[in-house]
Amino acid sequence: MSLPDILKDNLSLPIVGSPMFIISGPELVISQCKAGVVGSFPALNARPQELLDTWLTQINDELNDYKAKNPDKKVAPYAVNQIIHHSNTRLEADLKTCIKHKVPIIITSLMAPDDIVGPVHSYGGLVFHDVINIRHAKRAVKAGVDGLILVASGAGGHAGALNPFALVNEVRQFFDGTILLAGSISTGSDVLSAQAMGADLAYMGTRFIATQECRAQAEYKEMLVSSAASDIIYSSLFTGVNGNYLKGSITAAGLDPENLSEGQKTKMDFANIEKDKAAKAWKDIWGAGQGVGSIHEIQTTENLVKSLKGEYQDAKKNIDQRFYF
Repeated sequence: MSLPDILKDNLSLPIVGSPMFIISGPELVISQCKAGVVGSFPALNARPQELLDTWLTQINDELNDYKAKNPDKKVAPYAVNQIIHHSNTRLEADLKTCIKHKVPIIITSLMAPDDIVGPVHSYGGLVFHDVINIRHAKRAVKAGVDGLILVASGAGGHAGALNPFALVNEVRQFFDGTILLAGSISTGSDVLSAQAMGADLAYMGTRFIATQECRAQAEYKEMLVSSAASDIIYSSLFTGVNGNYLKGSITAAGLDPENLSEGQKTKMDFANIEKDKAAKAWKDIWGAGQGVGSIHEIQTTENLVKSLKGEYQDAKKNIDQRFYF
């Protein structure tokens, strides 16, 4: 396994909070990093484009100030997600802004980051790319990424269909860089399990939605608390790419979650995501992973990470006590 130096001594738990459209903002990112887990957000969440510079200034200033006042605390680096897609006309400008601020980690999605890796490496940044299958993983490795985010079945939002055991095992046969595993990871014991499987870090999104700092609507958070795995629907209708969504939000939008038509990839449009019509899949149809049944309350990010840490440590003890091989 491989963990970059920037992460080795700055994490309280091996967790990266995944970037979530619309609902990840500076407040959540800053609180995650202060708690010792990597916080992240999609660059496209900062609208208009000029706001990205303001957000990055805020994040850097607050984290640097916190580090200075709390030298004994583990403060994690942050990440910004860049969508590599022909409709994302902001990509060049957003990347320039990230380079200006020397964003520690760039998370890339969809197409291989051939033109991203070099510029990010030039200032010492890392590039993690998310993939759902082996073909995509090998293509990203060819591009020179530092890490692969393996989005297995059960992950919230856009997700793959492969079992995490199969995905991690096959990727480890040709990649010795950093592996992040996504897919129904909601507890501290899940995080330990991901490491036991061969991943370096857990990629966790859904459980962070139910925090006070997340920008999700109150109804969204409450639905997470009341939902279970059986309330998750896997569909391509809303964006053209398969993803997992809360059944209740689909019903509330006037659709039958059991009879959804197939979506079209050609209709995916990141250039106009700020428009109400284009953003409907993110505002009204709510993404969530199959691990949603582990969410029982809405709490601060700080308290959530404390809970996860306790679960992680308990899981370690339980393994030692239950198995004698």
